[in-house]
Amino acid sequence: MAFEEDDSVILRDEHSEYDGEVGTIEQVVETMFGDENYTVSFEDGQEAGVSEDNLEAAEE
Repeated sequence: MAFEEDDSVILRDEHSEYDGEVGTIEQVVETMFGDENYTVSFEDGQEAGVSEDNLEAAEE
C-alpha cells in the first residue's frame, strides 16, 4: 500500500525513537530503484527515509 502526503501512519521501527507513534506523511521521495521513501512528522520531530515496510495506516 503506497502512502500519500498528509496520510496518518504508525511507524514500526524498533530502532527509531518514534516506534509505535502516529505521524503524518510530509514528503514522498522515489528512490532510483523505483521504491518510495517517506518523511514522517511527529509531535516532537520527524523521521526521514522511512520505507513503506515500516509504516502502517493509522485509524482516522
